[in-house]
Amino acid sequence: MANRKSDFSLPTLDDLFSSQEERDAKKNGVIREIPLELIDGFPNHPFKVKDDEEMFKLVESVKTNGVLTPAILRPKENGRYEMVSGHRRKRACELAQMDTIRCEVRDLTDDEATILMVESNYHRPEILPSEKAFAYKMRLEAMKRQGKRNDLTSATPLQKSGKTSREILAEESGESHEQIRKYIRLTYLIPKLLDLVDEGSIKMRPAVELSYLNEDFQQAVLEEIELNLSTPSHAQAIRLRKMQDEGTLSTQTISEIMCEEKPNQKERIVLSSDRVRKLIPKSVTLDKTEDYVCKALEHYAKYQKRIAERDSR
Repeated sequence: MANRKSDFSLPTLDDLFSSQEERDAKKNGVIREIPLELIDGFPNHPFKVKDDEEMFKLVESVKTNGVLTPAILRPKENGRYEMVSGHRRKRACELAQMDTIRCEVRDLTDDEATILMVESNYHRPEILPSEKAFAYKMRLEAMKRQGKRNDLTSATPLQKSGKTSREILAEESGESHEQIRKYIRLTYLIPKLLDLVDEGSIKMRPAVELSYLNEDFQQAVLEEIELNLSTPSHAQAIRLRKMQDEGTLSTQTISEIMCEEKPNQKERIVLSSDRVRKLIPKSVTLDKTEDYVCKALEHYAKYQKRIAERDSR
């Protein structure tokens, strides 16, 4: 008769020397007040905590109502705790000069903690591209590691549904597969280029193309941006990537491409529509406005010339 593994497993020491209530609390988490000084941040936490207007609103709320939604921590071996969800709430407590924060303490693996950390930040009102980039990358890597497990105790939705990690992440985040791929590509940008993406100076499509350049070429692009006060267009970024792939890219060619005039960076004259319309007869339709303004300027230029000629006599 073939040997078969038994489904029976021996109890652990924790099972033997703790009550069922204690074991349930350890598994599901218990709410308690934890000293702020014992809480460490999540390693490589991708979401920024800023002392901005929203933070000071949160501080006032904490002072008035306390922490309504408990932060989530996991215990560390040295008696300290690691923040999984609640970095902004912890900072608000610090600014409110509180000593403790209301928390739920859970036993979580590294991957479980990473997935929960990212999930808890999905619905923030404003998330920077860099925050999404590193959050998606961390979450996807953790999900893939979980998907490779095959032991009964670590069964995950990924295994049960048969969907890929990227499919699950797309459903949960509301982003398309392609958009998630683009965000993750941003993690390959050097920090200062990524800052320009966060500021909106470099758009997503050219940023993705630049992410394929090696660090030396990215640094050369950054220097040209700072020198010329202009960022590469999508078409220019594609050319830079293609030239690197062909082995023809150099700092000189980067400079030449970056010095080219781009349609969106030509000098433009911006006029206040309200102010201009007050000076234009109502009979002049919108599509005739430019001609009217140009003729008026020509007339004014001739008038100025006549005045100059008269004064020179």
